[in-house]
Amino acid sequence: MTEAALTHRILNPAGQAPLVLICDHASKIVPPELHDLGLTQEEIARHIGWDIGAAKLTELLCQRLDAPGFCSAVSRLVVDCNRAPDDPTLICEVSDGVVVPGNRDIGEAARQDRLDRYFHPYHRDVAVAVQRKIQAGPKTALLSIHSFTPRMKGRQRPWHVGILWDRDARLPAPLMQALSAEPGIVVGDNEPYSGRSRAGYSIRAHGEANDLPHVLVEVRQDLISDDAGVLEWADRLERCFRLALAEAGILLQARKAA
Repeated sequence: MTEAALTHRILNPAGQAPLVLICDHASKIVPPELHDLGLTQEEIARHIGWDIGAAKLTELLCQRLDAPGFCSAVSRLVVDCNRAPDDPTLICEVSDGVVVPGNRDIGEAARQDRLDRYFHPYHRDVAVAVQRKIQAGPKTALLSIHSFTPRMKGRQRPWHVGILWDRDARLPAPLMQALSAEPGIVVGDNEPYSGRSRAGYSIRAHGEANDLPHVLVEVRQDLISDDAGVLEWADRLERCFRLALAEAGILLQARKAA
């Protein structure tokens, strides 16, 4: 198994669309040497361990949009690929009230080892793919796919999908408009999290830093917890992404019939 396969999966590397998709929390895998971080498999399989449904959704979107994509291959509890290397929540000691014993007092050497093994290789490959798309020109966009738990800290979350963004509205604004036109869909504008917080490292590092239209999309996990839900949201997001990208000046080829 290659180093890339251990740290992340590369989807549709020959994709021709002027897009790069990323899924920072795609996996619930904890490497064997970390002994499940002292947690049960049931705890790791919850939303604290990964973004449920996001990987399958990203895979379908890469196929539908003919774009390359990148999926992290270890749990966000091992290292969070959507946090800056100096963020104190990069390796969290407590997540949604659950203490993570394997992340308590791990020391700087162990912290750096997780960065070197899992974080940096993922972001290096994303950066290379982005630069290739930029060089191919004329315009490239970055799409980040996440999912969120329906209930957090005792509060039910009403949104079906959230659009996270900061200063660049080129893609978020038309995407929210397209999603809001979908029947029965409640769209969160910087909900249930804010794209203006420091947590959104990936879109800043690969989108904002390169002046690319970019957006982070959060789909509620109960809506994509099975194959039927993933397929429904892949259809919806493909439609809405195509409309929003066109508004941002990025035209995609029509998808070939299966």
